[in-house]
Amino acid sequence: MHNEALYEEIDNSLSFTEKHLGLSLSKFLILLGIVLVVGVYIGVLLFGDNSLEVLLGLEDYQQYLQNEIIRLKDENAGLQKEYFELKEISAQ
Repeated sequence: MHNEALYEEIDNSLSFTEKHLGLSLSKFLILLGIVLVVGVYIGVLLFGDNSLEVLLGLEDYQQYLQNEIIRLKDENAGLQKEYFELKEISAQ
């Protein structure tokens, strides 16, 4: 009976965070602040102006431009061939 009263006194003297999380209030607030800062930082990395999403979009655009360069080179070669054929016909 004496031991039960001792444990009840210890339990009553603990704060809510110490009872349920095992941390003092100041340590809990510091940990919560760190978690929030890291969460915001990761959010900015994933969705901000310099984010992974923007990088992937730019890589897709780069691939599109490279394909467009190849297409335009082929078109240019065909037009040059047609030009020289027309130039040869007109020279005769």
